[in-house]
Order: sequence, then C-alpha cells, then structure tokens
Amino acid sequence: MNKVVRAALKALSYNEYDIKENLQGYRNFVNLTRRQILKPSLKTYDFQISSKNHNIPVRVYSPEANFDCPLLLFFHGGGWVAGSIESYNKICTNMARLTNHKVVSVDYRLAPENPFPAGLEDCYETAKAFIANDEINDKEVTLIGDSAGGNLAAALSLLARDRKEFKVDKQILIYPSTYNDYTENSPFKSVIENGTDYLLTSKRIRDYMDLYKTKEDDIYSPYFAPLLSRDFTKQPKTLIITAEYDPLRDEGEEYGRKLREAGNYVEIYRIKDALHGFFALPPKFPQVKLCYDIINRFLCEVN
Repeated sequence: MNKVVRAALKALSYNEYDIKENLQGYRNFVNLTRRQILKPSLKTYDFQISSKNHNIPVRVYSPEANFDCPLLLFFHGGGWVAGSIESYNKICTNMARLTNHKVVSVDYRLAPENPFPAGLEDCYETAKAFIANDEINDKEVTLIGDSAGGNLAAALSLLARDRKEFKVDKQILIYPSTYNDYTENSPFKSVIENGTDYLLTSKRIRDYMDLYKTKEDDIYSPYFAPLLSRDFTKQPKTLIITAEYDPLRDEGEEYGRKLREAGNYVEIYRIKDALHGFFALPPKFPQVKLCYDIINRFLCEVN
C-alpha cells in the first residue's frame, strides 16, 4: 500500500465516529452510502420466514437465466448493530450475477434492541427453513457472510452441529469476526498492527461487541466468538477469505486452521492490499475480482 493511501486512511480513522453515542446516525450513514438501484438482469422478491414470535424478512436475488441454481444464504455485516437487506442490495445483486447462484439475504434482528443471541437465532431459523426443506437438497445451500455476518455463519454452523436439526454442507466466511479480545492484550498481531489506521479500528470492534452482548459472560460463548469453541469437528467445508490490512485478519485465519486441524476441509486466502469491507467495492476492483474467482472455484469444485 503506497504512502499516500496509507496517510489518507490514517486521517479517516483518527476522528472515529462514536457509534455508541449516535447509533441511529451510524445506521443511516451505512444505509445511505450503500443504496443502489437493482440491475434489471435480476429478479427479486421478498418474503418472511415464520419464527417463534416474529417474522424474519428475506430477499431473494435470482439470476434470470438460471432459476434452478444453487442457493447462497447470506448474512450481512455491520457489527451486529447496522446493515440491512436494503444496504446490501448492491452486494447481493453482484453476488447473484457473478456466482450464478440464487442469493437469499437475511434481515436478522439487530443489537442493541435485540442483543445476542437474537440475530444468530434469526439466521439459524432461516437456515433451518431452507436446509431442512424436503424440496431442497442441503448440498445446494451454502452459508456466506462478511464480517459480523461471517461470525454469524460460523456460529450457526457450530449451533447446527450441536442441535442436530440440520446439517450445513458449505460455508464461506469473508473477513469474519471469530474472537473476543481487541485490546492490546490480543494474541493476534493483526489487531495490534491494523487496529488504528485502516477504517475498522479495534475500538470500534469493542463498541460493536458491547452493543451486541446481553451480559458480560456472552463474550466467552463459542456462538459469540467461534474461535473459543472446544470442539471444531463436524463442520462444513469452509472457505475463509481475509484482508491484509484488517484487524480481524489473523483470527479469521486461525479459525480456519482450527477447523482444518479437527479434520474439516478448509481453504484460507488472504487478499493482498485489501482493507476490511473491500467486498462492498465494485467488482471491477482487482481485490473483489480475485475474491469472486476464489468463491466460484470453491462453489464449483468442492463437493
């Protein structure tokens, strides 16, 4: 990364937005900056998954040329406190078009109004509705999520194994959050090296976690921080993609190693010169193009 870009990122990261003081303002900013009108090459429709005491909104993005294609069940990022179907329209549109898969985007409940494990349970119920459906082959459903969404996908796979209600065949974790310590005591070098100057800071991650948790002990749950699991066996075939200049880089890669050591099939890729959040950039960016090349190879070749 050249010096000019590095200096600009450092300046942008210095006056950090306080999400605890103005969460709604932060949500509005996320929604505004990521809105995009859908391209006409895709068909979309909205419906709801019935849960215990509420409904979970989802949006389906379907490549027009392939109605019977496999399905990507997508959980958006946003630190568990922001993001929505609307703010991820652009990303899901590109995802469906570039992978030739149907994409189902899940509008799970956000913290702090609905703290841990509410969002995770929404993702679980949605996955169960699709994977446990007799009309759908579970091998045609892949979990995918970025950042906090990657955390939710990983936690969901652990939860599915433990509850034994359905089996997840594949998961794609894009720069996932998997741990619970973003202080100077973190065991991961990337938290120290990348935690102040690259837009997503260690302080912001700590704020996200404070808003997400219901009680202090939550941060020690493997469903909150999957890397804390004592059992990494019987997990899906997994693709993990990390970004070079991301505080979450090392913990994501370590999660992949833990899964691999437990006997699971795992691929781990680090995207050079990439920041956290790069997946939201237009597909013409080389880092995004490479990311989709890796994803498509995993989807097509790993059975």
